[in-house]
Amino acid sequence: MMRYSYILFILLSLAVSAQNKQLLYNFDDLPQTLLSNPGAETNFDMHIGLPLLSQIHLSAGSSGVNMYDIFKDDEGSINDRIKESLHKLTRNDFFVVNQQLEIFSIGWRDKKRRYYTAGIYQELDAFVYFPKGPAVLAYEGNKNYIGENFSFSDAAFTADVLNVFHIGFTNYYSEDLNYGFRGKIYSGVFNAYSVDNQGKFRTEVSPEGPNLYRHYMTGVDVLINTAGYAGLVDSENPTGVGTMAKLGERAFLGGNLGLGIDAGFTWYPTDQYRVTGSILDIGFMRQTKNVESYRYYGDYETSGIELLLPGTREYWDEWEDELDRNLKDETLTNSYTTWRPVKLNVSLDFGFSENAEPCNCYRPMGRRRYYNHLGAQFFAMKRPRGLNYATTLYYDRTFSENLRGKITYTADSFSFSNIGLMVAARLYNFNFYLAADNLLDYTNLAKARNASVQIGFQLLFSRE
Repeated sequence: MMRYSYILFILLSLAVSAQNKQLLYNFDDLPQTLLSNPGAETNFDMHIGLPLLSQIHLSAGSSGVNMYDIFKDDEGSINDRIKESLHKLTRNDFFVVNQQLEIFSIGWRDKKRRYYTAGIYQELDAFVYFPKGPAVLAYEGNKNYIGENFSFSDAAFTADVLNVFHIGFTNYYSEDLNYGFRGKIYSGVFNAYSVDNQGKFRTEVSPEGPNLYRHYMTGVDVLINTAGYAGLVDSENPTGVGTMAKLGERAFLGGNLGLGIDAGFTWYPTDQYRVTGSILDIGFMRQTKNVESYRYYGDYETSGIELLLPGTREYWDEWEDELDRNLKDETLTNSYTTWRPVKLNVSLDFGFSENAEPCNCYRPMGRRRYYNHLGAQFFAMKRPRGLNYATTLYYDRTFSENLRGKITYTADSFSFSNIGLMVAARLYNFNFYLAADNLLDYTNLAKARNASVQIGFQLLFSRE
C-alpha cells in the first residue's frame, strides 16, 4: 500500500513552478507588471481589469523528477524506475504549485503623474520538500539499511489559500527615477504548515536480544499546523452550502488576517539602459481562528516485535499499535504566525532602435524610447530551507502601438532549457495578453519539470 501511496504522491505533485513571472516583469504595456514591481513604468493613464479575467495564472513544477521518468517505455519495470527516481531525489528537491486569480483591479494617474493601483487577487501556493528518509523507509523498507538513520526532519511543507487586498502607488521622482510601494492585507482561507520536524528511525541487529532486530525512534517531534480546516464542514448543512459560505466569509476579511508590503524602483542611468528592482510580500499572517495542530512526539524502542519493512498488512497494523502505545499524540489549538514567501527581482536591460512616434506628453516620457530591449533578470524567493533562484535573459519587441511580444530563456531549479513567450495586443481600449513558459516541452508534457501559463483581459485608457 505504501508503494502505491508514493506513486500517488509523485503524480499529484506533477499534475499541478515557482512564482517567478519573468514574462510580465518590465512589460510596461500591462498593469500586471506593477504586481511584480510597484515602481515600474506604465504606458497608460488608467486601467480597469475585467473581473476574474484580468489575470489568470497557473504554474507547477518539480525540481528533481518528471512523469516521464516514472512511465517511460523502456525495458525496465515501473518499480525499478520509481526506485531510481527515489534515489535521485534529495531532501532539498521540491514540488510546488501556484495559482493566482485577479478578482478586481483598477489604476489611475493623478495630475502629479503618480499612478495609483488597487485590487483584490486570490492565491493558492503549495510547496512540499521531498521527504527522502520517510519515503525510502515506506517504499523500500529497512532491510537493506540496518544501522542507518531515517530522519523525520526531511518532511516539510507549506500551503496557503488566501485573498490579497492591495493598494499602492508609483511616484515619478524624476525623468530618470521612479519608485513605488504597495500595502497588502492578507485574508486567509486555509493554511497548513509543517517545518523543523525532528526525530530518527533506526534498525539494528540484536542477536543477544529476544528478537533478531531492534528498532529505535529517538527524539521524535512532528508538528503539523493547520488553520481554516477545523470547523469547515457544517454538520447541520452537509450539502456544502454552509461550507461555501464559510469559505467566502474567510476570503473577504472574515478569517485569519495578515499585513504585507511591496516596494520597487526603475532607474535610467542613460536613455538606453534601465535598472529595476523589487521586493515583494514582506509580510506575515497571524493564524488565530479555526486552528487545529497535530503533534506526535516521544521515544520508542521495540522489544516484542520482529519487524522489517515493508511487510504485510499485519506487520503495518502491529507496528502502528506499537507506536500508539509508546509515542504521544496531541491535538492543539494554539495560535501561530506564518511568514509570507519574500520575493526579490533585479534586472538590467538595453534599448535600441529608437521609437520616434509621438508620445503622450502627460506622462514623464522625456527619455528616448526604443522598439527593442535586451535584458537580464534575477529572481529569488524565500522558502523554508533557503532561497530558490532563477536567472532570465529576454528580448522584448514592440511591433506597433497595438502589438508587442517578449521571449525569454530561464535557468532555474527546474531546468536549464525554459523558453517562454508572451504576446500582448490592443484593440482601441481593449487589451489582451497570453504568456506561457517551457515551450520546448509542450510536445511532450510528461517530460516537463515545470510549466506555467498566464492570460488576462483589461481596459486601458490614455490621455491625448
